[in-house]
Amino acid sequence: MTVWHWVRHAPTHETAFVGWRDVPADLSDRARIARLDAALPVGALLVSSDLIRAVSTADALAGGRTRLPHAADLREFNLGDWDGLRFDAVAARDPALSRRYWEEPGDVAPPGGESWNAAAERVAGFVDRINAVHPEAEIIAVAHIGVILTQIQRASSCTAYEALAHEIGNLSVTHLVHEGGWRVEAINRCP
Repeated sequence: MTVWHWVRHAPTHETAFVGWRDVPADLSDRARIARLDAALPVGALLVSSDLIRAVSTADALAGGRTRLPHAADLREFNLGDWDGLRFDAVAARDPALSRRYWEEPGDVAPPGGESWNAAAERVAGFVDRINAVHPEAEIIAVAHIGVILTQIQRASSCTAYEALAHEIGNLSVTHLVHEGGWRVEAINRCP
């Protein structure tokens, strides 16, 4: 049994879309980070996306945990030409495409970016490799909202559209268990 503790990185305070754009996280809420740290297993393996907001959040949780190399496969969705734009600017620029992107997630991709299905495949490949190498481990994975939602979709066998309905707050934990198949233990738990 491999237990995944998916942690969404600390807030960035960005008001525009942030995909692969590397922006820092705000780690100033030390009390909340301490509560999160205390709620996570000490002996777990710790991995993060290679984007600085995830790396710095993982660094804040690293004490006593075995750190795995940062993983580009745990990056947020590549939002391509939309990265750095506000929602209203994206809707004005690509009205039909942006509507389809949110209402029909799957193979729809932003210009120069990746689709839900492409991102989900990228993340699932990484998760499968870790499950194979560490079949009895607890894994703390510090990542991004889109990454976590793809794994909720996978574990609950819901559609991408249904997965998008889940709230995933910054510094929240989503527990997913792999034991032959997947099961969801908790979503968006805020210690």
